[in-house]
Amino acid sequence: MSHEKYQRLIASAKTLKPLPTAVVHPCDESSLAGVVDAARIGLIKPILVGPRAKIEALAKQLKLDIAGFELVDAPHSTAAAESAVALVRAGKAEALMKGSLHTDELMGAVVKRDTGLRTARRISHCFVMDVPAYEHAIIISDAAVNIAPTLEAKVDIVQNAIDLARAMRVPEVRVAILSAMETVNPNVPSTIEAAALCKMADRGQITGALLDGPLALDNAISLDAAAIKKIVSPVAGRANVLIVPDLEAGNMLAKSLSFLAGADSAGIVLGAKVPIILTSRADSVEARLASCAVASLVAQARREDTTKAIA
Repeated sequence: MSHEKYQRLIASAKTLKPLPTAVVHPCDESSLAGVVDAARIGLIKPILVGPRAKIEALAKQLKLDIAGFELVDAPHSTAAAESAVALVRAGKAEALMKGSLHTDELMGAVVKRDTGLRTARRISHCFVMDVPAYEHAIIISDAAVNIAPTLEAKVDIVQNAIDLARAMRVPEVRVAILSAMETVNPNVPSTIEAAALCKMADRGQITGALLDGPLALDNAISLDAAAIKKIVSPVAGRANVLIVPDLEAGNMLAKSLSFLAGADSAGIVLGAKVPIILTSRADSVEARLASCAVASLVAQARREDTTKAIA
């Protein structure tokens, strides 16, 4: 069934309380309609942040009922991003959601040292992809934020992705560190970094998952390909998290799955104080709802961690 993996995520998130979400500059049809859809089924409790008159006029034009939503007036997109971040810092929102502004405008407010939402963890992006031919959702990282991450940055990228998978209640997180080959080659830096990341997991520097790499894409997701290459591994052929060498590789992988394999892609940014929902105007309704569902599950996992820490 189409979107069955997303439907499972949405059903899981609907068992939780609606996530208080500051929606930044929802001033076009796709962003505002997506908010209304997510609120209608109980995934989020929106706080709309942007030019009040413009948002209200758009809602009237599109016949969208936003009467029950809190609306924080901000004159333009940059001010909206700053106001939304301030709402999070004040404890009034547990997530951010991108509206009709550029990603760098939103992230600029998020990463400000004194007024932003930085943590000790590096910020990274994850696609949660529903690929029709694959049995479970696949997390791909990082294909949108870190351009050419160092090994140090990749440690956080991997850990963020693992934490996301665990928040999504994946029973066994299996991480493939991708390269163009499955052997360590001194002339291909990504293979050396993959091997280092796996050894770091062995030493407890990365936790919560099984790691293997370097792995080529085919032997990461195909048991037959792994068998042909005689790769014996609990990850090879069964990966549910794919860590790419750099943004270019990740972007091409995600878009090839979308446009050639009919996949949908939900997007979320991790490593900040709250999950950040990144949607695109090209996203389907299901992908938008799945992005909200994923953020809700991440926020719930953080609440549970906080409770355990206090206990």
